[in-house]
Amino acid sequence: MKNNANAYPAIMILGATGSVGRQAIHVAKTQGIQVTALAARGNWQQVEKDARALGVTAAAMTDERAAAALSSALSDTAIRVYSGEEGLLQMIADDTVATFAVNAILGCAGLRPSLAVLSSGKNLALANKESLVVAGELVMGLAREKGLAVTPVDSEHSAIFQALRAGAAREIKRLILTASGGPFFGKKRTELKEITVADTLAHPTWQMGAKITVDSATLMNKGFEVIEAAYLFGIPADRVEVVVHRESIIHSMVEYIDNSVIAQMSVPDMRLPVQYALTAPTRTAAVIAPLDLVKIGKLSFAAPDEETFPLLAAARRAYLEGGGMGAVLNAANEVAVAAFLQEKLSFLGISDTVLRVLDEMSHAKDARTLEEILAADRAARARAEEIIFCT
Repeated sequence: MKNNANAYPAIMILGATGSVGRQAIHVAKTQGIQVTALAARGNWQQVEKDARALGVTAAAMTDERAAAALSSALSDTAIRVYSGEEGLLQMIADDTVATFAVNAILGCAGLRPSLAVLSSGKNLALANKESLVVAGELVMGLAREKGLAVTPVDSEHSAIFQALRAGAAREIKRLILTASGGPFFGKKRTELKEITVADTLAHPTWQMGAKITVDSATLMNKGFEVIEAAYLFGIPADRVEVVVHRESIIHSMVEYIDNSVIAQMSVPDMRLPVQYALTAPTRTAAVIAPLDLVKIGKLSFAAPDEETFPLLAAARRAYLEGGGMGAVLNAANEVAVAAFLQEKLSFLGISDTVLRVLDEMSHAKDARTLEEILAADRAARARAEEIIFCT
């Protein structure tokens, strides 16, 4: 059953062809939420189908050849097609109908769109964790300045967002992020020397893109989420803890000063956090299956192995050092994961590369402006490529 299309704000969906973007489109259709614009990188055929089905007024393709193909395909419509990264930013600025934007763009490429969304006076439903990892102070500072909301879409942060309704900010003791542990939970470093790409992409719970799945296997993704939680909820990273929960039923928890712990539970399905991000604080009819606790039978918990998976600790370090260190962490990781997926770097080489770049670029902690942070990003990418391909 659909809700009235006017019950919720009109939205834009950035990263519309990725996993979260597809689910955002599904939720919008199910809930009767108006979508004014779509953006993607290169899959113009899918964007054409969605643009027609949703009745959008604009679409952007950051790949300029894809934009030209989409423009031709939509020439029989009034839909305006924007081209390139600058075109995407212009589309965000030009849209005066949407009051919310879902940013599901992958990687550091999502940072400037996040800032553009907030600069244009729109609330931000954020699935692009790199926006906060790379420039959390800038993003959240702009949101505060504009009086706008940054609503989490990640399942873990959505769980915390929901659990925080149980108490006041001054009553929070700690945030507890749950982690599936990835495909290599319980293994030691010596057992990971011969790990293949296929082994790594076999995630035990979630169906995600290749890059995020690798990040889950190294625990880098959980490290990013620690940084994201610290910025989103204004809680220092040393009060954001991680616990491995293999069943992925409890998506995260909040512990209050009276030692009560409030958890959000559901079957692992990203459509729920997407739905809540778009309708909060209202809850609407389910788009996911119900939770059968008897069928699940048990819930288990364990501490993460930060010796075998050192990138979780590296993320805490990057947050504490601040400045451009989050950008360095993310950039080195993006380069290393890409090399691993191309089978040009070992699984253990991912963390080795990231840690080395982080050590060598500690001066990036002095970066403050967007330009300085992006310069740190470029330098970290270049250094990671040198380490991987030239040594």
